Amino acid sequence: MTLSHEGYIGVFDSGVGGISILRELARALPHEDFLYFGDSANAPYGEKSRDQVLRRSRSIVDMLLDEGCKAIVIACNTATSVAAAELRGEYAHVPIVGVEPALKPATLTPGVERILVMATPITLRLDKYQQLAERWGGGHEIVEVPCPGLAARIEQGNLEADDLGALLDTLVGSYFGLVDGVVLGCTHYPFVSHRIRQAVGDVPLFDGACGTARQLERRLADRGLLSKSKAPGEVEFSSSRDTSEELELYRSFFDLPL
Repeated sequence: MTLSHEGYIGVFDSGVGGISILRELARALPHEDFLYFGDSANAPYGEKSRDQVLRRSRSIVDMLLDEGCKAIVIACNTATSVAAAELRGEYAHVPIVGVEPALKPATLTPGVERILVMATPITLRLDKYQQLAERWGGGHEIVEVPCPGLAARIEQGNLEADDLGALLDTLVGSYFGLVDGVVLGCTHYPFVSHRIRQAVGDVPLFDGACGTARQLERRLADRGLLSKSKAPGEVEFSSSRDTSEELELYRSFFDLPL
């Protein structure tokens, strides 16, 4: 990567999902450089074991640090839940920011009482999510729906295909008209927001992108690491599935209207 500024921010996910976070980071911090790494050869993380996710996350962080990144964003709910605390302990000299299901903003929204949480099976099982639900779920009805196969299907692209609609109907179609809002607990899911609304009804959707961007900006500012450049930042992509087709898929997701 050819940098025009003083260091870059490494962002990683199991595949294309974290690009939904990257887009908000680039919007909120327009003078920063970003390098996005998608671990598509090992996707999806949400259906792997905790140890597998931790090993992959640590390996990717090592790679990004070797490249000289000044901060890291774990743009994956599963990897954040599994690995963020350990990685922060191991790499205390580098700001590491994660993402979490946007249960807090959902519960603070007037009129949103029955909340559907869509997430990967491992995210819903882990203590981090359970603690989040315990803290913010009081007084609300929280309906947790594991969505095996959804992130992997989004990785394939072709988001208007009939099979994707059928999968969403199978996973959450039974809740049509029965919930007040939906928490998108996987960074892949914002890319199919319109199809989720087709399945559950026209309700507010909540994801963690804005909160992650705010936290990253705070952490960079605290350490004096915000870019001083006034020029537009650069965004580059890399992948463990290192093909031109995969990188073109990443770019197409980055440019996709949400």
